[in-house]
Amino acid sequence: MNAFLRHIFAFLTLAAALTLPLPATAAAEARTVITRLSDLPTYTYTLPGKPSVMVTDAAAVRALAEAIEKDIRSDLDTYDIQDVTTVRRMHGTLLTIAMLKGDNVEARKQVAIVREMQEKPSARLTSGRIAEAVIAAREGPSDAFGATLRTSLESALAKLPWEVVQDDLQSTKGRLEIISEGLVVGGLETSLDPPAESGQLSQQLADNILGAAFTLSIVIANKEALHDAYAAVVDAHKTELKPDIWAERDVVLSASDALAPVLVAVWDTGVDLGIGALGGQAWVNVNEVPGNGRDDDGNGMVDDVNGIGWTLYSDYSSELLFPIRSLGTDPAVFQQYYKGFGDLQANIDSDEATELKTKLSSLPKDDYQSFVEGLGAYGIYAHGTHVSGIALAGNPAARLMAARITFDHRIIGDRPTIAQAYKDSAAAVRTIDYFVEQGVKVVNMSWGGDLSGIEAALEQTGAPGTPEERRALARRIYDIGYKALAEAMRDASQVLFVISAGNSDNNVGFDEVYPSSIQLPNIIVSGAVDQAGDQTSFTSFGNSEVYANGFEVDSYVPGGARLKLSGTSMSAPNVTNLAAKLWALHPELTVAQVKQFIIDGSDDRQAGERTLKLMNPRRSIELAAAATAK
Repeated sequence: MNAFLRHIFAFLTLAAALTLPLPATAAAEARTVITRLSDLPTYTYTLPGKPSVMVTDAAAVRALAEAIEKDIRSDLDTYDIQDVTTVRRMHGTLLTIAMLKGDNVEARKQVAIVREMQEKPSARLTSGRIAEAVIAAREGPSDAFGATLRTSLESALAKLPWEVVQDDLQSTKGRLEIISEGLVVGGLETSLDPPAESGQLSQQLADNILGAAFTLSIVIANKEALHDAYAAVVDAHKTELKPDIWAERDVVLSASDALAPVLVAVWDTGVDLGIGALGGQAWVNVNEVPGNGRDDDGNGMVDDVNGIGWTLYSDYSSELLFPIRSLGTDPAVFQQYYKGFGDLQANIDSDEATELKTKLSSLPKDDYQSFVEGLGAYGIYAHGTHVSGIALAGNPAARLMAARITFDHRIIGDRPTIAQAYKDSAAAVRTIDYFVEQGVKVVNMSWGGDLSGIEAALEQTGAPGTPEERRALARRIYDIGYKALAEAMRDASQVLFVISAGNSDNNVGFDEVYPSSIQLPNIIVSGAVDQAGDQTSFTSFGNSEVYANGFEVDSYVPGGARLKLSGTSMSAPNVTNLAAKLWALHPELTVAQVKQFIIDGSDDRQAGERTLKLMNPRRSIELAAAATAK
C-alpha cells in the first residue's frame, strides 16, 4: 500500500492515540510478556461479502466489531504488551467500536484511557475531541445535532494552546476537506476486496473496515459541521506562525573555504541530475565512458557514470531516475496535486490546494485506484531528488552519487517471495559494496519496510496457506532482507549510514522495521521535528539518536521546481548534510567522531516523557573545530 493511501487510511481512526505501558500489577506479572508485534496471536474473520459493500451494512459491521472487540480484550487480558503504540492501537480500535455501537459510556471511557496514556504533547490535547463532540451531540436535542456537534467541538478546540496543537489541527482540517465517500469506498475496493474474496480477512486488514464505517457514518455524514469547527479555530490563528529555529543553527559553507571533497550517496528513488544545482555537484566515475553501453572499468556495472540503479525486481539499471512516463503518468499533472496535498496539510490556501480539494472531494470510487497510484508514482519519482537537494544544500564540497532503489507504486503489487527477497538482498549488498569501492563517506537512506507489511502483502495477493503459515513466510522474507542489510552495513564500517526513522508513529524495534531498527556504530537514525523543534505527530521512534527538521522542508523535485515536503525522509538528509559538512571541513575525522559530534552538538528538547536530541549544525561544527585544533 503506497504512502498516500496509508495517509488517507490514517484519517479513518480518529481516536488513535499513543499510549504508555499499562502499570504493572500482580495480575500483569502473570501475563505473557510480548516484546515483538509478531508474537501476538493472528485472528481472521469471516465476512458476509465484499468489504466495500458490507461497510454500509450496519448489522454486518456490528458483528465484525463485536468479534474484533472480543479478541482485543482477550489480548489485553492475556498479554503484557511491552509497546506503547500497539496498546494505543488496541484502545483506539475499542473507541471506534464503541462509537459505532453508540455506546457513549464506553466511548467516554476509552477517550479517557487513550488521552491519559498519551505521550506526545499535541496528541494528549487533541485525541478524542471529535468523539467527545459527537457524544455531546447525541445526548443533546435531536433536532440540533449538527449545531451541537459544531459548537461543542469548536469550543473544545479553541481552548487548546495553539502553539502546541496547530500542526495537528491544520492537518485534520485538511483531511476533512478531501475525505469523501469515493475515497473511502474506492480504498476498500482496491485494497481489501481482492484479499476478501477468500471470505476471510485478518484483523490487521479488517480493522480498516471499522475505520471506514466510522468515517462514512459519522465523519462524512457530519463533515460540514466538523470542518467548520476546525476551520474556525485554524483561521482565527492564521497569522500566528511557529518560530523557525533552523535558520540560526544552519552553517553554509563557501567555495572559498578550505574544503575537501566528500562523496555523499543518496540511496533512494533516483535523482534528476539535469537540475543544475544537483548535476553540477554530481560524482563522476572517470573510468567509465558515458552512454556506450559497456562496463569500461570492469566493476560489473554498465555506464555507472554518476551512480547505479536497480529496477523494481532488482535488475541492474544505469537509469538513475524512476521512469514515470513509462507508466503513462504525466508528472506535471501530479506535481500540482502533490503540492496541493502538502499545502492542505500546512493550511496554505493555494490554487493547487483548491484544485486537489475539488478533485478528491468528488472523486468517483471507480477512479480511486488510477488517481492514488498516479500520485504514488509521482511520489516515487520526486522523492530521491527532493532528498538530494536537502543533503547537498550549502556544501559546495559535496559530491552526489545516485543509488536508485525502486518501490512499487501500485496499491496491491506483486506477491512477496523468497526468491525475490534473495535477489533484493543481493542488490542491496552489491550497492553497499559499491559505496565502499568508490569511497563514499555518508549514505542517506530515507526508506524502509516492516514485517507486518510483508504479512499484509501476502494476504492481499492471495498467498496460500493459513494465517500462521503466511506469518512464518513473512518472517523468512523479512529476515533475509534484514540480515543481509545489517551485515553489509556492519562490514562497511568506514561509511556512515543516515536512516529515516519512519512516519508511522510507532516503535521501530517492536514492530520490526528495517533499516531504522538496526543498531550499529556506523548508523544514525533521524526522527522528525517541526520548524520550532517540536516532535511531529508522525515520527516513529525507538532507535532515533537525533531529531532534525522534517516539516515543510523546501527542496527540488524533478524538472527543477521546488516543493515543501514533510516526513522523516526530509529530516534524515538534514543529518546527512551536517555529516558531509563536518567531513568537508575535517576530512581526517572518523565515522565515530562525526556521529559523536552530531549527537554532542544537539540540544535537549523535552517531548512528554522523552528527551529529544535536536540537531544543531552550528554547535556540532564548533565542537569539531575545537577538537581538531588541539
